[in-house]
Amino acid sequence: MITRLRQRFIFLAIAATLLVLTVLIGSINVINYVNVIRQADTTLAYLAENNGNFSEEFSGKKDGFPGGGSPELPFESRYFTVQLDTEGNVQAVDVRRIHAVDEESAKVYGRTAGKKTEEKGFQDHYRFLKVDKEEGTFLIFLDCWRDLERTRSFLFASVGVSLLGWLAVWGLVAAFSGRIVRPVAESHEKQKRFITDAGHEIKTPLAIIEADAAVLEMQQGENEWLSDIQLQTRRLAGLTEDLIYLARMEEEGRKREWIEFPVSEVAQEVGQSFSALAKVQGKELQIEIEEGILWKGEEKKISQLFTILLDNALKYSPEGGKVSFTLKKEQRVLCLEVWNQSDSISREDLPYLFDRFYRSDPSRNSATGGHGIGLSIALAIVKAHKGKIYATSADGKSLRMTARLPE
Repeated sequence: MITRLRQRFIFLAIAATLLVLTVLIGSINVINYVNVIRQADTTLAYLAENNGNFSEEFSGKKDGFPGGGSPELPFESRYFTVQLDTEGNVQAVDVRRIHAVDEESAKVYGRTAGKKTEEKGFQDHYRFLKVDKEEGTFLIFLDCWRDLERTRSFLFASVGVSLLGWLAVWGLVAAFSGRIVRPVAESHEKQKRFITDAGHEIKTPLAIIEADAAVLEMQQGENEWLSDIQLQTRRLAGLTEDLIYLARMEEEGRKREWIEFPVSEVAQEVGQSFSALAKVQGKELQIEIEEGILWKGEEKKISQLFTILLDNALKYSPEGGKVSFTLKKEQRVLCLEVWNQSDSISREDLPYLFDRFYRSDPSRNSATGGHGIGLSIALAIVKAHKGKIYATSADGKSLRMTARLPE
């Protein structure tokens, strides 16, 4: 459990870091790109208002440039213009403000952009603006290569630095996660040790009490009080054994005695043993087990899993109710289902049925005779075999326990 807790902590930490870095770096780069587009559109809008030219005494904000601007902007900007007639034919080209584009290339850019429906956009690394006039369409192309390249370089640099930072965080979290979860691990270990030690200490006085009660019964004969003492002593002894068993099941690194065994035969034996009990209780038990299934695991624990689920189904099914026990193999997964009718089952209780000492109907404690820990043992067995178990109810009047154990 502690190993899983540590792994989950590392995963959540690096996932949260990755999410924060993604949002942060993504936002910065989006804002950076939007600013490039905004600056280019502002320059294009100014040129459109001035027939494709900067004024000779351009001084940015003083010259009415939207949003201000550096006086050096006319010397930094590289652009060309293309005039189209109403039919889309090139009428005039001005490439005096750019060196990388000649007149023929400008005509190609103009005809291509003129066919587009949008008013502004990109043609390669040139941002263009279309202005409709009576004589046709006036297009201005602004070279944004330097700004786009700078934006692209910043994107790669920021992603690279963020990735290195994320890997560094991953390494640090992995290195220090042991110290972070150590108090939880120590507390869990102390809890298991306490349960095991207390269980062994309780066994002796319980055995003495039961033996003394048996001696008194031999001397004085049966009576209500001695029978109650013996019953509760056996119940407490069973609870102690179950708690010790759960503590041992949760021990990490415990040697598993896994062998290949005929799980179909084990299921048949357990099912047949409960058939007689079902008849005595006036209930119908249906058994559907696929024959010839071989499985690798702890045979005794798998048999105990079948027993716990069938015992639970019979205990909590009404008189005259139906119970079904199904075992089959689907590809490489062993599928176990135990279904039983129930007086009522709340779907809110389903996620808690495998918690220790949890009861969906506390009023039936004395009637069932259990102590609410059987399904916790079933969960521990399934987890030890790296499987999953869950409870469902389709109509609130039945309960289906499903366990899936991978090969």
